[in-house]
Amino acid sequence: MNDTFDGGCLCGEVRFRAVGAPNWILWCHCQSCRRHSGAPASVFVAFEHKAVSMTKGKITKFNSSPGVRRGFCARCGSTLTCENERFPNEAHYHVGAFDRAAELKPTGHIFSEERLPWLHVQDG
Repeated sequence: MNDTFDGGCLCGEVRFRAVGAPNWILWCHCQSCRRHSGAPASVFVAFEHKAVSMTKGKITKFNSSPGVRRGFCARCGSTLTCENERFPNEAHYHVGAFDRAAELKPTGHIFSEERLPWLHVQDG
């Protein structure tokens, strides 16, 4: 696997590059992620802040709940990131924002207790 991952928003106003292996890739089932993305679950890939650089534009961020900041494109509204003060050295990027998303396969789940009862995800 090539350890350089480029990504960005729907309109192309925001572009970023992550270099190196991610810390983890997980499904998130929390209600906050559902509301932010509009999807029944999100898949995040965690990269150290120092591993990611902006190549175009900037990610707009807002405080969605105590200690949590969500990032999006101010032009097209694409959901891009989630940062949590419990993990001060990393940011969590929506896998779908990456050009090579198919290579970023989740290996587990977080907030499984909040999973929608009708959502069945095939692991493996």
